[in-house]
Amino acid sequence: MAFNDFFAGEIATELLKQLIAISRKSCLCKSSADNLITSIQGLLPIIDEIKYSGVELPALRQSQLDRFSETLRGGLELARKVLASGRWNVYKNLQLARKMEKLEKQVTRFVSGPLQAHLLADVHHLRFETMERFDRLEGRLEQRLSSMKIGAGGWVEEAVKRMEVEEEASLGILGGVSLDLGKSKVKNLLIGRDDLNVVGICGIGGSGKTTLANEICRDNQVRSYFNNRILFLTVSQSPDLDQLRAKIWGFITGNEAMGYTSNHFVPPGKLQCEWGSGPRTLVVLDDVWSLSALEQLIFSIPTYKTLVVSRFKFPTSVVNEVYKVKLLREDESMSLFCHSAFGQKSIPPTADESLVKQIVSECKGLPLALKVIGASLRDQPEMYWASAKKRLLRGEPICESHENKLLERMAVSVEYLNKKVKECFLDLGSFPEDKKIPLDVLINMWVEIHDIDEEEAFAILVELSDKNLLTLVKDARAGDAYSSFYEICVTQHDVLRDLALHLSNRGDVNERKRLLMPRRDAELPRDWERNTDQPFNAQIVSVHTGEMREMDWFRMEFPKAEVLILNFSSNEYFLPPFIDDMPKLRALIVINYGTSEATLQNFSVFTNLANLRSLWLEKVSVPQLSNATVPLRNLRKLSMVFCEVSNSFDPSVLDLPQIFPRLSELVIDHCDDLIKLPLSICKVNSLQSLSITNCHRLCELPADLGMLRKLQILRLYACPELKMLHPSIGELVALKYLDISQCVNMRCLPREIGRLSSLEKIDMRECSQIESLPRSAALLKSLRRVICDDEVSGHWKNVEKAKPDLHVQVAERSYCLDWLDG
Repeated sequence: MAFNDFFAGEIATELLKQLIAISRKSCLCKSSADNLITSIQGLLPIIDEIKYSGVELPALRQSQLDRFSETLRGGLELARKVLASGRWNVYKNLQLARKMEKLEKQVTRFVSGPLQAHLLADVHHLRFETMERFDRLEGRLEQRLSSMKIGAGGWVEEAVKRMEVEEEASLGILGGVSLDLGKSKVKNLLIGRDDLNVVGICGIGGSGKTTLANEICRDNQVRSYFNNRILFLTVSQSPDLDQLRAKIWGFITGNEAMGYTSNHFVPPGKLQCEWGSGPRTLVVLDDVWSLSALEQLIFSIPTYKTLVVSRFKFPTSVVNEVYKVKLLREDESMSLFCHSAFGQKSIPPTADESLVKQIVSECKGLPLALKVIGASLRDQPEMYWASAKKRLLRGEPICESHENKLLERMAVSVEYLNKKVKECFLDLGSFPEDKKIPLDVLINMWVEIHDIDEEEAFAILVELSDKNLLTLVKDARAGDAYSSFYEICVTQHDVLRDLALHLSNRGDVNERKRLLMPRRDAELPRDWERNTDQPFNAQIVSVHTGEMREMDWFRMEFPKAEVLILNFSSNEYFLPPFIDDMPKLRALIVINYGTSEATLQNFSVFTNLANLRSLWLEKVSVPQLSNATVPLRNLRKLSMVFCEVSNSFDPSVLDLPQIFPRLSELVIDHCDDLIKLPLSICKVNSLQSLSITNCHRLCELPADLGMLRKLQILRLYACPELKMLHPSIGELVALKYLDISQCVNMRCLPREIGRLSSLEKIDMRECSQIESLPRSAALLKSLRRVICDDEVSGHWKNVEKAKPDLHVQVAERSYCLDWLDG
């Protein structure tokens, strides 16, 4: 019997009527009849679609449906027998009930398997034929539109041309090495890896993610692999999940070709439907904003793949593999910008080549920035271009189009964040462009002004990284327990930094929460000087200059300032007098980006910083510390990086416990003039963390180091001249972490190390002179992890045998030169 004849005979409809009658009459068959009614009712709309589609099915599919039609015909006969059987014939009714159960299983198996996964997929032929007809119709319509001239300017023709220009800019100009590389990698993940069901494309807003996804969908090899079964959906921030689920389900089952998008047949939950096989299918989900929405749009079908396009990086448990979009190279950036600005791929002879290159450089390879800024400058005079360059250098929009099309579009990513994470993102505008930001600086700042702890601050950083709003530059050990934050740096694309500045610089200058200098300048901004008659209510103040003398500053009042960031490049620097007018200052960050240590002057301003809790000094010559000049009684954390510190530790005038009575963390990093630690450090009873790292001339630790009874973390990383740990280290009863890695001349661990009852972790990688362990190492009852080289790992593994909780990790050798970048 032909399939269409089967449906025309209305067997299914007749069977449904009989089943309803059985449900009312027969107790033994009621359950099976109800389940069959549900299946048949769900089948009827699909039957009508196939009936009127006019699709001729392949022989194999036709034979499957013929067999199913015979099953339904037998079911109709069985239903009539059930209705005809008398209630008194119990034995016969039991036999009929078993046959009804068997029929129910057969129908259910067919409806959930072959009917959906195999047969109805053929209906997609009609869908693609329809698409081809629309493509041909669209082509003829464009030809007609191109010849239309309405009014003097022919606006329809102009509109068509604009669309063509935009399309060419997206496809032709972007089709360089960066796009080809991304296309190749994503193609390999989709068609070269059968183990991946969900593949992702992620990157910052405007980086060309959607363009890359469209190129993948147009690729002949991809289209052939999926037999043209590719569905592209835009999810957006506020998706209609029910409608999207119905579209995806309809596409897979074939109903979408008929415009059928009802939810009646979409499985509930996360669409985790297990089918054995089926035609290869690719669904592209563009502009995905949330994990919860994504999870509801993914099927678990072996031949079904999902390509997720998002500004965010989702967990690998959901998105198996992710390609992060690369920004454009210099030559590609120039081609795209010139196409938008001049209508050609290179700089025309009449343009100022130097000016064009400076503006392109400010876009930092971001496709959207290049297109929007280029289009904004098109046909503009040279003076307008020069003004635009200056505005870009200040992090300001060059025109309304730039603000609306680039910055406001990028701002969507930020507005989506919760309030606290958004505030942390905006804080990133406080730091210079193209510079690595030490994470320790960020963490200190966020802890002080956002009322969060270090763990939450680090989690916010990871969230911003996952959302591609910053980039983490990690040390090999970053993220480990007890690892320090100064081993991690943060970088940010200039357009994202400009966005932070744009959002922060709204409103009256005296009322801004962040008072920021966007670029280095020889003097303070003029609008600051014009408004000094009123106090500035900023919580964060960031200054970026060259050398500053006393006469270069003017008086400013900051009654609410809690963070002051002084960025400069010079050999001498006079600290701003207005520090005296910052009664609430909690964090002070002084960073010199010059080539040598700068001499700080006006250190006396520290005398009024009673609430200062965190002080970061980088590449400066630290003045002599004394109780008279620096009574920082609430300072908790002091960091000195790339500093000259020998003069500051004059034992004749230095009394650290008096100067820093509440100091809990001291960091001295890359301070090459440090040879011996001052004895008074051992009297700072409040100290919990001491980090002396990359100090290449340090050769001796104080003999009274054991007096630091509250010390929990001791880092002596990369101090090559340090040959031994003083036996007094055994008195550090609270010590939990000891790092002596890259102390290449340290010859042994002291016997007293066995007395460190609280020690949980030792990092001693690249300590090549240590070839054995003291017997007391076996007494370290709290030790859980040791990181060491292969040469000494055997000794630790002998200890491991007696301590089942101990894990010995053999470290891989790594060489990091990130510090050379400054």
